[in-house]
Amino acid sequence: MSAPHIRLAVDIGGTFVDAMELDTRTNQVRFRKASTTPARPWEGVLDAVTALGTDLSQVELFIHGTTLGLNAVLERRGGATGIITNEGFRDIFLLGRGNVPADHMYDFQYERPESLVKRRYTAGVTGRLDYRGRVVTELDPDSVRAAARTLVEGQGVGSIAVCFLHSHVDPRHERAAAALIREAYPQVSVSVSTDIVREHREYERTSTTVLEAYIRPIFERYVDELESGLAARGFTGRFLIMRSGGGSMTSAMAKTSPTHTVLSGPAGGIVGAAYLAGALGRDNLLTFDIGGTSLDACVIERGSPVAAYEAQLEHFPLLIPTYDIRTIGAGGGSIAWLDRGLLKVGPQSAGADPGPVCYGRGGQRPTVTDASVVLGYVDPDRFLAGTMGLQAAAARAALDEQIAAPLGLTPTAAAAGVYDVLLARTVGAVRQITVERGHDPRVFSLLAFGGAGPLLAPLLAREMGIREVVVPFAPSGFSAWGMLSADIVDDFSRTVLATLDADAPEGSVDLAVLESTFAEVEAEAVGSLVEQGVDAASAVLERQLELRYLGQEHSLIVTIGTDLDRDAIRAAFTELHRTRYGHAMSNRLQILNLRVRGIGRTTRPELVRPAAGDGDPTRDGDPTRALLGHRDAFDFGTREVASFAVYDRSKLAPGDRFAGPALVDEGTSTTVVPSGQRVEVDPHGYLLVTLEEAK
Repeated sequence: MSAPHIRLAVDIGGTFVDAMELDTRTNQVRFRKASTTPARPWEGVLDAVTALGTDLSQVELFIHGTTLGLNAVLERRGGATGIITNEGFRDIFLLGRGNVPADHMYDFQYERPESLVKRRYTAGVTGRLDYRGRVVTELDPDSVRAAARTLVEGQGVGSIAVCFLHSHVDPRHERAAAALIREAYPQVSVSVSTDIVREHREYERTSTTVLEAYIRPIFERYVDELESGLAARGFTGRFLIMRSGGGSMTSAMAKTSPTHTVLSGPAGGIVGAAYLAGALGRDNLLTFDIGGTSLDACVIERGSPVAAYEAQLEHFPLLIPTYDIRTIGAGGGSIAWLDRGLLKVGPQSAGADPGPVCYGRGGQRPTVTDASVVLGYVDPDRFLAGTMGLQAAAARAALDEQIAAPLGLTPTAAAAGVYDVLLARTVGAVRQITVERGHDPRVFSLLAFGGAGPLLAPLLAREMGIREVVVPFAPSGFSAWGMLSADIVDDFSRTVLATLDADAPEGSVDLAVLESTFAEVEAEAVGSLVEQGVDAASAVLERQLELRYLGQEHSLIVTIGTDLDRDAIRAAFTELHRTRYGHAMSNRLQILNLRVRGIGRTTRPELVRPAAGDGDPTRDGDPTRALLGHRDAFDFGTREVASFAVYDRSKLAPGDRFAGPALVDEGTSTTVVPSGQRVEVDPHGYLLVTLEEAK
């Protein structure tokens, strides 16, 4: 038997599971979809693998992206969780920052969602450090045991978050408390804040630890079930899980750090986009990912995704590295509804069960997918390459009854209105990460993926003046494809809180101490990579400093070299600040955190270059021609129903060109090209959609 040569990537979405196979010998890719199974999510993954028909004994690497942890928080399905903290500070997590979400700023009846942890599930113990990590009161082991007994035996919690004041400076009290709890109750899951993040801000660190404790039990079960299912089918290779901030980690590491996976599904697409940015020579990309339940957008600037080091789950802060993704509840399954006579789309979703009306699974409320069928964009007989027929008449009837008739519109006009509302929401989301952050969207290319991304991307490009839309092969599975190019990554940080400038009156950071701290954190990063199978000699280490002007609230992340030079660090910060905000100042700089990213490089899939065509996909009499025929559909270029040319994506060749109105069908997704826009197939077979005036 030949050595394993297959890589398999699987991404769970709100409606479908995408599975993509890469043969490393031939560089050929195969792709299949299966329905998401929310009640038993691992079954949907195994169904997608079965649909693909991959021989798992030949799979060397299985990489997976999932939003299981995110959904557990949103749906309140986590385990019963308790908190052990310092005596007198039981309410840190309940009080939070007292802030009100922007969309409820003037809502005087606003109430925060129910907390993940009831107050009676929080216990204080004797022991205290000051802000420099010096012991004020020694930790009392008996009080720790008593607190654990109260939570486990009295309240029935199965997971405990341990978070003490100022432990990011010295974690010994936390680790001692965790050891005592594990000794007394080995069956209880214990999450320690300084094992997750070594940064200041007690509430944010507590919130991060609570979220990890909350989702760990169900995440461990999910990974165990999936590992068992794969092993039963012959899999013996490496099992990796995507991280929210890019890269991947072993499944064993993921079970102990599940918070790093909460946004791992969207991260796969960002990793793939960053790879394409270099391969296609487009350093500035906007990613545009529309799946079944959400729309995710991110900026790729100078070939690198814009990163963030704090995410938000509902109103809970999460101190993990992640991509700066703007997400709105708008996808193919988003429900169209009327609010006092106004048409709205989302954030409610029909999900995988029952799904849109056209799926015929019991869905009663019209969705974006139903509107796409009514507008003529989706062929009911070719959906999912013909494996899942759609009920077009049911979709039209639901849209007519619930949207069109109450508004006095035709079903087609109502479906166009659904797209108009979705487009308006999309423009707002993209403006937040471009215009509002100093980026001109007109100098970017728009990378459209996800099952519904190519449906809307050309309209968004026209609306915002974006010069080009790039549609990769199998866009509905692009996030899974991106996972195939993910490195093994781990991130570590330390809070510094010191002034950079040498002449600061209050004293500046000692560069020798800073270098020593970097070395300590780098050793941790290398150790983590080695534990995950990366050779220490090949580990790549990236140093960063989180900086801000002294007295400011917001900060910027600056990548630095191995030599610590104050002037060079300031120059890098000044350039980034000027790029982001249009100006720079001479104020003193403060270092908040130092960060180290450890990277174990993996081999990336090569982009295939198909044989070039003659530029004409409409060749008469040629059985291989891409033109399938024509179909009536709604043209947003003229706001009328028009005859669209329908092309088979698999038969388009590099160099082929055609104008809209046109539909490019590839079974699992459709690219809609209105009149006034053109398509050219690039050397890799990717579709480039541009305005006719731009040619």
